[in-house]
Amino acid sequence: MVMALDGIKVLDLSRLAPGPHCSMLLADFGADVTLVEAVPGASAKLGTTGVRRSEAAERAAAFNALGRGKKSIALNLKEEEARKIFYRMAEGADVVIEGFRPGVVKRLGVDYDKLSTINPRIIFCSISGFGQTGPYANLVGHDINYIAIGGALGVTGRPGQPPAIPVNLLADFAGGGLTAAFAICLAIIAREKTGRGQYIDVGMSDGVLSLMTSAFSHYFSTGQPIRPGEYLLNGAAPFYNTYRCSDGRWFSIGSIEPHFWENLCRVLGTEDLLPHQFDQAKWPEMIERFAGIFATKTADEWMAVMSQYDICAAPVLEMENVVTNEHNLARGMVIELDSPIGKVKQIGVAPKLSDTPGMPRSTAPLIGQHTDEILGGLGFTAEQIADLRSRGVVG
Repeated sequence: MVMALDGIKVLDLSRLAPGPHCSMLLADFGADVTLVEAVPGASAKLGTTGVRRSEAAERAAAFNALGRGKKSIALNLKEEEARKIFYRMAEGADVVIEGFRPGVVKRLGVDYDKLSTINPRIIFCSISGFGQTGPYANLVGHDINYIAIGGALGVTGRPGQPPAIPVNLLADFAGGGLTAAFAICLAIIAREKTGRGQYIDVGMSDGVLSLMTSAFSHYFSTGQPIRPGEYLLNGAAPFYNTYRCSDGRWFSIGSIEPHFWENLCRVLGTEDLLPHQFDQAKWPEMIERFAGIFATKTADEWMAVMSQYDICAAPVLEMENVVTNEHNLARGMVIELDSPIGKVKQIGVAPKLSDTPGMPRSTAPLIGQHTDEILGGLGFTAEQIADLRSRGVVG
């Protein structure tokens, strides 16, 4: 089966979520991704190939979806011999991904300026919290900090309450990993036109701000900033909100358009509210009224009712219900992969391409699992590999 990124070779130096998510997306569509990982510590119990093998390690790798479809080589890039190995790998690579703090790859001697002299077609993607330039470039941070600077945290939650902290989706995975994968694919297309690689600077706070484009369009056009729980799309409106049901679960309503609003009111028996959809003075009273109505049925009962009509509605699925939901299963979004510990479940591939679909091909490797294979492909003998491993150059 032909895959969209067949033949694209990626070297992934990253460690935390954004980089591995980026390279997982590329691997799912056929890219040949090699993780360049740190050599395990000298006290690690290594097997004959240098790979840490234990039941816990194999289980962790099997369920590590971010590592699926990839190979692993362990290199101590602080050693000159290891850097030379990396340079040889870079000669035939298309993409390098790194997620260190700005300046680290330069100190290690594996930055874009160095690699582009070895391979002018190389595409080098740096993923960092605040980007490579600007006053915040060298600050440490995590998802919560990047969504704070990017504006997303400031619009979530309820009035007078602390901001609602989402799971690390917006910065790490959307603003970081997904944005980086998109940028890399753009650079691959551009290289077909120019013959040259290029450097990509992905700042996660930039990615978050890009996701906020529509919200800021509202601000720029009206001069009115969006506050938590005071905007139609963040909890102020009764028709775009969540309500607790009789079983303690929650149900979401998104009936913005008038015809959806009309259907909702008829199902709930609140036809008297039809003329007042956008009367913000009445919204608190309407929310309280809706809350009382939704408390009379379970979430599944409400879904059974709502799904018979043209109403934007869905139960708020808890994780255990997400992975058994009939729609998610029908869309192939929960899959099983073979692994050394047996079949394991993972989340499937989101974009459905008709001619070159994505397909996870293996579970994540153990650290250094493919060191011997990769070095052998570069021309190293078994004796040379053993010597490099004994000196901690590779693992």
